[in-house]
Amino acid sequence: MPKYVMWGSYCENVLEKREPHRSAHLEGLQQQKADGVLLTIGPTKDVTMVFALYDAPDEATVQQLVEGDPYWQNGIWTDYTIKEWIQAF
Repeated sequence: MPKYVMWGSYCENVLEKREPHRSAHLEGLQQQKADGVLLTIGPTKDVTMVFALYDAPDEATVQQLVEGDPYWQNGIWTDYTIKEWIQAF
């Protein structure tokens, strides 16, 4: 199955603004991980960007996962890009 990289940006004051949505966000990520579609995800150290790797049948699936996330739906993630990734090693 193809792999995809997602880079996204966080809103200003993310640490405060994410709090009401964090539990639902993490539960959704845990389910994606259990389903085998999410390989890894996390913020940059300065919490300005998010990085994720997906193992999904197509880009549309990744887009649905990102846009279905409470962080996207509530403006915590402000934009994102998805690129198909070729794993060399």
